[in-house]
Amino acid sequence: MDIKTATALHRLRLASIPEALSFPALLIFGTGFRLALDYDKLVMPLGIIHGVLFIIYVVLLLDVWNRAKWPFKRVALFFLLAVLPFGGLFGDRILKREEQAGVIAARARKEGTVNA
Repeated sequence: MDIKTATALHRLRLASIPEALSFPALLIFGTGFRLALDYDKLVMPLGIIHGVLFIIYVVLLLDVWNRAKWPFKRVALFFLLAVLPFGGLFGDRILKREEQAGVIAARARKEGTVNA
């Protein structure tokens, strides 16, 4: 894995946590506010924030798919994790391990300690 692929993985990790927390935190909070206090003005802005975070996540996922040459099943798994509440937190663990392994391998190749 090259540095650009590791960077793409890192960007996806950075987007996965806010996206994972935005669904339960923002949307459920907004819906609870609407139901408990009959206050509808929070739902739309919170939904827009969640939607923007989700779109960013999907675009970054497609970038990683292109750079890392992931199989479709793996991309589908990460997409499914983004749809599930808190699912992105599980995906973050996987991405963190893969990112660290990629950076270590790239540094080893750069230093000439591993033939690639």
